[in-house]
Amino acid sequence: MAVRQALGRGLQLGRALLLRFTAKPGPAYGWGRPERPGPAAGWGRGERPGPAAGPGTEPCRLGLGLPTSRGCRAHGACSFSSQAIFTQKNKLLPDPLDTRRWRGFRLEEYLIGQSIGKGCSAAVYEAAMSVLPRSRDEAESRGQLLPGKGPEILPQGEEEAPAPRAPAFPLAIKMMWNISVRAGPSISKHPALHLAHTWYRYGVVSAGGPKQLTPHPNIIRVFRAFTSSVPLLPGALVDYPDVLPPRLHPKGLGHGRTLFLVMKNYPCTLRQYLHGNTPSPRLASVMTLQLLEGVDHLVQQGVAHRDLKSDNILVELDADGCPWLVITDFGCCLADERVGLQLPFTSWYVDRGGNGCLMAPEVSTACPGPRAVIDYSKADAWAVGALAYEIFGLRNPFYGQGRAHLESRSYQEAQLPALPERVPRDVRCLVRSLLQREACKRPSARVAANVLHLSLWGEHTLAPKNLKLDKMIGWLLQQSAATLLANRLTENCVETKMKMLFLANLEYEALSQAALLLDSWRAAPRQLL
Repeated sequence: MAVRQALGRGLQLGRALLLRFTAKPGPAYGWGRPERPGPAAGWGRGERPGPAAGPGTEPCRLGLGLPTSRGCRAHGACSFSSQAIFTQKNKLLPDPLDTRRWRGFRLEEYLIGQSIGKGCSAAVYEAAMSVLPRSRDEAESRGQLLPGKGPEILPQGEEEAPAPRAPAFPLAIKMMWNISVRAGPSISKHPALHLAHTWYRYGVVSAGGPKQLTPHPNIIRVFRAFTSSVPLLPGALVDYPDVLPPRLHPKGLGHGRTLFLVMKNYPCTLRQYLHGNTPSPRLASVMTLQLLEGVDHLVQQGVAHRDLKSDNILVELDADGCPWLVITDFGCCLADERVGLQLPFTSWYVDRGGNGCLMAPEVSTACPGPRAVIDYSKADAWAVGALAYEIFGLRNPFYGQGRAHLESRSYQEAQLPALPERVPRDVRCLVRSLLQREACKRPSARVAANVLHLSLWGEHTLAPKNLKLDKMIGWLLQQSAATLLANRLTENCVETKMKMLFLANLEYEALSQAALLLDSWRAAPRQLL
């Protein structure tokens, strides 16, 4: 039955695609993105399609501009209506906390475990929702009383689900430092606390205007955000005594209340995973692809992370052992609807982001001025290019000291170390392209992600030198049917989810640019790459 339904959906996709292919050109924006006005189909932004091709015109190759009306129809084909199927399939799993009972908004409702880690602005602890005790004595015996707090007691006559024998910690609680806002009514004026509800719903908090970020499988999801009194958690007096309130540490500078964020507890960070594992070239390509998909989603929502590094990427494995990467820690992000990704850089006091080593050249070399603006639209994509060295088993060239160390503000592209020959040529070319100093020459995260999609899944389709448009359309149809079937047969498979994201975000211009890049790299002599 599952096979029959998947094939049926594939036929529906085919019919819809053929209708679009023969219809008039559609709008320039693709599915799955905020609707925005754009130019008609064409290669460059702002370019208009040329006149219709005559009867003797040669078939156009995908990605070479497609100035004919056939290229316009292809643009419509990339935006076919059945892509909504992949939107629905890409919906995230439901909230693991029971929202119907409005639980999880009080610190007393959690069992707090050991410390997971700490950074410059927060500490993270493993956590689990506690089983509601029947009395205060039972709560005390379970250790569910925080200092000065009383537990939520299970009402008489209600039954709670039995607790597991060995308590696990599926959640993580992040306690933000609060050394700038006094406890009391003014606590709500803290920028981060003011946007706590936004972070809870969408995953991002910034010190600028509120920014709503729609969920994405490669972006951390925050299940709960609330304020509470700062407790004395395990290791606090050793790890972060200076940010504790005076009632917990006499020399502490922190205030009594702060912001807590509840998220999923992931097994490890990307740095920890790479320390004990060496991914194969294909697996490393899929991991890099996930970061590009996450960054593209942020860019389309007008958000720049500005602190991408292996410590800020969480990892868990799917059933096949493939790492699932999730971007986290948005404490340094730019998420201001008033400026978008164009940050006015009027003085050196303007915050340019967190990780200086992986700061894109256009950011690290920026000079303040009355009309100076920093464009972050491709800055995170540059950071992904630098992280690719770590993913493929090499030392990050922008870390460390000595001659081998590169600085983003002064390096030359010829100084970039070569990736091993075992890495596919397409990937090697892409990494070098992402690390181009001039942002205008650098591919966007969407185009870069499409390059990896086409390279990973469309090797045989892209092999012929004279790739025709109808072959690409047929390949997209085949991928649609196969992906729907695989999604029914496998659960939470990373590669299947990546294909679904690719099909859900089809956009003619970005797809054609990716095909053009691949074609140019494969046509160039090897010694030039």
